Amino acid sequence: MIQATDTIRRPDEVPGVGQVLVVIPTYNEADNVAAIVGRVRRAAPAVRILIADDNSPDGTGAIADALAENDPHVRVLHREGKQGLGAAYLAGFGWARERGYDAVVEMDADGSHAPEDLPALLEAARDADVVIGSRWTSGARVVNWPLRRLLLSRGGNLYARLALGMPVSDATGGYRVYRISALDAIDLESVCSQGYSFQVELSRLAHQAGVRIVEVPITFAEREHGDSKMSPRIVAEALWRITRWGVQDRRQAVRRGVNGTSTGQVRWP
Repeated sequence: MIQATDTIRRPDEVPGVGQVLVVIPTYNEADNVAAIVGRVRRAAPAVRILIADDNSPDGTGAIADALAENDPHVRVLHREGKQGLGAAYLAGFGWARERGYDAVVEMDADGSHAPEDLPALLEAARDADVVIGSRWTSGARVVNWPLRRLLLSRGGNLYARLALGMPVSDATGGYRVYRISALDAIDLESVCSQGYSFQVELSRLAHQAGVRIVEVPITFAEREHGDSKMSPRIVAEALWRITRWGVQDRRQAVRRGVNGTSTGQVRWP
């Protein structure tokens, strides 16, 4: 059973957006969680923070509880075990919806997503349904990434854009703002992927739902503490799922064309 500490107090509103919850999933982030929460509090004082911890064996959950005890802007969602990034975000989305938030932010705990960029993302959310903090749009910077990671991310995003017909330069990026109305337009019950593919899947579903997606350049930095959760399995899952979705979308577009109906938003090169 998923349990959370007591209900958060009614937050202040971000102008033009409303009440905003930043969801920070954690697993073995004891070296990072306090620092990232502090930076969020300084960068965007009006938002509230939910730390979704997957029963980290390194004591991250206890640190999160201490933060929540001393700051009414912070709450903790304790989960039974390591269930993956996608499941943590879906739980956070549900938590935000149940408590009447207007928007939810995805943010990594390791510092790679600079909280100092959050005001720009929230400003863009005034006129958008989904805002992606993009590493691959004009004005963005990627710091301290090895060439292999750069090529992997660039290549993966190019493949996703071509295979799925999405006008999104960073479909795998995990620094995002979703309006709750946009999440309501997406079939979240159908989402079953994790990691890179979780972000791609939500990009695809949002695009197909016709919500307005904008990208804002960010500065992305490699983590300084702890171990990356990236693995060959996560990369393989993403490639397999993107290929599968691309084939499905293509078949559906062909069937709609045969039946004389609109082919919708899916466009293939």
